Amino acid sequence: MKHFHLLCSIALLMGCAEKQQNKPETLEEKAQRIHDAVITIDTHDDININNFTDSINYTQNLNTQLNLPKMEEGGLDVAWLIVYTGQGALNAEGYANASENAISKFEAIHKLCEEIAPDQIELALTSDDVRSIVASGKKVAMIGVENAYPMGEDLSKIEEYHKRGARYMSLAHNGHSQFSDSNTGEKDSIWLHNGLSELGKQAIAEMNRVGIMIDISHPSKEAMLQMVELSKVPIIASHSSARALCDHSRNLDDEQLLLLKENGGVVQTVAFSSYLNTEKHEARAAFMKDIYQAAADSLGLNWYERSQFSSLTKEQQEEYMENYPKVTQLGDEMAATKPDAPPAVNVSDFVDHIDYMVKLIGIDHVGISSDFDGGGGIEGWSDASETFNVTLELVKRGYTEEEIAKLWGGNLLRVLDEVQAYAASHD
Repeated sequence: MKHFHLLCSIALLMGCAEKQQNKPETLEEKAQRIHDAVITIDTHDDININNFTDSINYTQNLNTQLNLPKMEEGGLDVAWLIVYTGQGALNAEGYANASENAISKFEAIHKLCEEIAPDQIELALTSDDVRSIVASGKKVAMIGVENAYPMGEDLSKIEEYHKRGARYMSLAHNGHSQFSDSNTGEKDSIWLHNGLSELGKQAIAEMNRVGIMIDISHPSKEAMLQMVELSKVPIIASHSSARALCDHSRNLDDEQLLLLKENGGVVQTVAFSSYLNTEKHEARAAFMKDIYQAAADSLGLNWYERSQFSSLTKEQQEEYMENYPKVTQLGDEMAATKPDAPPAVNVSDFVDHIDYMVKLIGIDHVGISSDFDGGGGIEGWSDASETFNVTLELVKRGYTEEEIAKLWGGNLLRVLDEVQAYAASHD
C-alpha cells in the first residue's frame, strides 16, 4: 500500500512538473527574458563632477538618477555620460571657462572607468567595445558632448575631444553658439547664423573626418537641415521626441523625422516630461510647484524653478543640480499621498512617441534616451533602476525581441559603425 501511495505521489509530482513546463510564459516573464537578452543603451545622462571623487562616486547608490547600483538593478547596460557646457559669451574668456568645464567632465568619466571602478564599468569607443564589455559582465560608459561651445574657434579640438573618447557632439545647446543656431531662437525669431555659421559648416566636415556622430537635438531646424545636406554620414538626435505629439521646439517635426530616415540616422526618444505631453506636464508642474518648495524648505535647501536655470550664477546652477534629485524625490513622495494630484507623464506617454516615430519612419531609425540628472525622468522610468519598465511597455504593445534590440541600442550602434567606417576610409 505504501508503494502504491508513493507511485501516486511521484505521478502527481511528474504531472505538476509537466504542467509547469507547459505553462505559458507570462507577459512579465517574456519582457524580463527580452530585457536580459538585449543590450540596453541610454544615450543621454548628465553628470556632476562632484560625484566622481574617491569618497563620493557612482559605485554608491547616490541620490542621482544614474549610478552603478541603479544601472545594475534596472538592467541598464550602457550609459552615455555627457560633457555638457551651458552657453556663454562668444569671446575668448567665455571659451576658456567653458573649455575648463568640459575637460573636467572628460577627466571625471575617465577617472570613474580607470581608477574608481575599472572592475565595474569600462569606457567603450566602438560598437565592438560595447558588446565585449557587456559580455564581460561590466557596465559600459560612452561619452557624448552637449554643446561644442567649449572648443572656441579651434577646430583641432574636435580631434582632441575624439581622442578623449567623445563619440557624438551637438554644435549648440540653449542659445546660439559660434557654430550653430539653437532651437531656442524660435521664441523670439532672432537668429545668429540662419542655421550654421561658416565655422559650423567646417565643423561638420571635421566631425565626419574623425568619426564623431553629429547630434541635432538642440540646434535649430534650419541648422539641422544644413547638417543633413553637408554630412556624408547619418546623424542622430541624442534626446528628442515627436513634435506632432508634443509641440516643443526641442522635438522633431515630421519633415525632420522623414529627413532623418532618408539620411539613415536615428532619433533617441527622450523621457523628458515637458517634451512628451504638454497638458499633463503643465497640470502636474503647476500642482508640484508649491510641493517642491515645501520639500526644499523641509530639507533646508535653496530651490529654484527650472525656468530660472539660465539666469542663475554658476554656483547657483551647481547648487540646483545637486539639490534637484533630493527635492524632487521627496516632493514626489509627498504628492503620492495627495488624492487630488494630477497624473504625471509616464512610460505609456513615452512609448506613444516611440510608436508614432516607428510608424512614420520605421523601426530602424528610433532609439531610447532618458536625460537623467539633466531634467529627464518620468513616472515608471524615474531613474535607471526602473529601466525594465520601458521594455515591459514595449512588450505590452507587441514589439518583438528583434525590434526591441534595435530600439534599445542596435540602431544607434549601426549609425556609430557607419560614421566610424567613413572616418577610417577617409583618414
